[in-house]
Parts: sequence; C-alpha cells; structure tokens
Amino acid sequence: MTTHASVLARAQSALAEFFRLEAAAGIILIAAAVLAMIAANSPLAHAYEVLRDTPLGGEGWGKSLHWWINDGLMAVFFLLVSLEIKREVISGQLSSRDQLALPVVCAVAGVAVPALLYAAMNHGDAGAMRGWAIPTATDIAFALGVLALLGSRVPLGMKLLLSTIAVADDLIAILIIALFYSQGLHWGALAGAALVALAMFALNRRKVTRLAPYLLLGALLWALVLASGVHATLAGVVTGLMIPHYDRGNAIDDANEHSPLETLEHALHPWVAFAILPLFAFANAGLAMGGLRLHDLASPLPAGIALGLVLGKPVGIVSAALAMRALGLAQFPQGMDLRSMLGLGLLCGIGFTMSLFIASLAFTGHPLHYTEGVLGVLGASVVAALLGSVWLALVLPRNARA
Repeated sequence: MTTHASVLARAQSALAEFFRLEAAAGIILIAAAVLAMIAANSPLAHAYEVLRDTPLGGEGWGKSLHWWINDGLMAVFFLLVSLEIKREVISGQLSSRDQLALPVVCAVAGVAVPALLYAAMNHGDAGAMRGWAIPTATDIAFALGVLALLGSRVPLGMKLLLSTIAVADDLIAILIIALFYSQGLHWGALAGAALVALAMFALNRRKVTRLAPYLLLGALLWALVLASGVHATLAGVVTGLMIPHYDRGNAIDDANEHSPLETLEHALHPWVAFAILPLFAFANAGLAMGGLRLHDLASPLPAGIALGLVLGKPVGIVSAALAMRALGLAQFPQGMDLRSMLGLGLLCGIGFTMSLFIASLAFTGHPLHYTEGVLGVLGASVVAALLGSVWLALVLPRNARA
C-alpha cells in the first residue's frame, strides 16, 4: 500500500469512528437535555438547583458545580475542538482549497444571516443585543445524531459537508467569544498567559512530542487566562493549536508517524462526547417552564434566536452554496441536490451546546435575558431538528448508501 493510500485509509477510518461517536453522542446529548427539563419542572426542581449550586474546590476556588462545568470542563471541550480544527486544516477536509471553499463560505453565511436577523429584532434593547451571537452556532453532535436516524439513506458527502461546516462554525464561534465576550482585562495575567503560550510554542518548534509538558502548561494557561478576564475556555483552544501533528520536515512517512495530536484527540473524544457535553446539557438546559406563558415565546429575544437558527441558518447556508455553484467556484457534494442541501441547512439550525454556552457568557448577571435565551435555543433546536429530519426523510432517495 502506498503512503498516500495508507494515509487516506487512516483518515477514512478516523472519519467513520468520528461519525459513530458523534451520532451516539447526539442521542445522549438529547437525553441529558430532556432529563434536565424534567428535573427543572418536577418535584426534583429544588434538588436540581441545589446540585448545580453545590460548591466545589478549596479556598479561593470554591465555585459551584455549574461554574466548574461551564468554565472548567468546557475548556476540555474547546481543547478537542481546537485539535479537530488543526487536524482538518493540516491533513483533513480543510487542507485543500477545493474542499475548503464551500463549507467555509457556507459557515460564514450561516453565521452572518442569523446574527443580522437577531439584531433586526433586538436592535432597540442594548442588553438583549449582547446575545447577537447566540443563533450563529451549530451543534455537530446533535445534528449528526439526528442525521443518524436516517441511516444509510444519508450520502457520505452530506455527512462530510455538515461536519466541515460545523468545524468552521466552531472556529468562528471561538473568535467571537475571544473578541466580544472578554471583560475586565487584567494585563499582568494576560502577559503571563502569553509567556506560557510561547513556552508551548517553543516545545512545538523543538519537536517535543510528549503530551505531558503541553498539558501541564495548558492547565497553568487555563488559570492565567481565567484571571486575565478572557474566558478561560480559550486556554483549551490555544493548547490544542500547540499540540504537534505530523512533522512534514522529517523522513518518516506520515502514514507511519506517531501524531501526538491524534493520540490526544482519540483519548479525549469519548470523554467529551459521553461525559462533558451531556453534563453541560444537564446543567444548562434545565429551564423552569412554570412562570413562562405562550406570549413569552414571541418576545424579541427568544424570537430573534429562533428566527436566526430556524430560518437564518438554512437561508445563509443554502444561498451561499447556490452562489458558489452559480459562480463555478464549488459544486454540491456527490449525492446531494438542492433539496438535500436545504435539509442540511435546516439541521445546521440546531444550535444547542455552543448557543447555550454563548448565552451564558452574553447574559451573565441578567437571569431574565438568560432564561429567554435558553428558551429560544431549546425551542429553535427542537424545531430545526424536526423540520430537518422530516424534510430529509421525504427527499432522500430510499436506496442511498453512506
């Protein structure tokens, strides 16, 4: 087997494992969100709140369980996202311009249109406008979990495009969080974080392939970023970018070379998929519905989120894909037509994890806005999942094969 064929076989095997994990994780994610809703709207509501507010950590670090999940464990999620983005850019779906153009342009349009729709509905409320980025995100695990329900009818090209759009979407979300949701910067801690990042960069340049030094420095980076006012989860992003992948400058075939990035990615993926993300969903999706009335759904904040996710995502993604095809810059993936592209766009309206996370950042200290934000995300994600799955069930050929 040639080196190229061997690398391709490894990539295909990793991709198949990724889809299996993400599909199963999406189902567990849905179950965790449902359990949270049941707990928050049953006699268990008080116990649910007590559990979320349980303090953990010693003196100076005595934060609630909810905080440790959102600011601690989610840093590991962002570390995995960063590893996936780096792998895709170096050796995956984002490594070729031909493969890169369509998903990146679709992702950008799928961020811009929902943000504009949200802003159009909330421009008169400065507090609500902090949530403009909430409807811009796609939850890849949730979306692939829904797609998995259609089985072998889903063409491989659709799975690849959905996952690549979601990866590009995550990269944009990371940039948005860094630029718009950092507050009260402390320059001393930020300088310390920069030095730690430089130390990791030096390890990478010296071709250090042991993971332990990177992870230890990553933990220190997390503490410094937390103290700096930049959201601590971004430490996971920086750490992931510093983990070495293949060394293009040595004489070892990439097919046989040990990749620390792939080792860490494979080790983290099950923990993130089956533990961290379900914990996040359980801790953040528990919306008490008792005090909400039907007209609350129509208030500008949740309605803007719902409109952005359910309408803005498919409009942005499908319009961008059609424009790219009309200009001759890209073609739809094999097995996809306009109807299946619309179904993919609808599934990209499932915001969930990243949308809930951005809502928690945007509306810190504003519980009413946060409640409305969660209401909009949950409602829109359910509607997008139902519309996307029903539409694809109607339009996908019965004899399609993945």
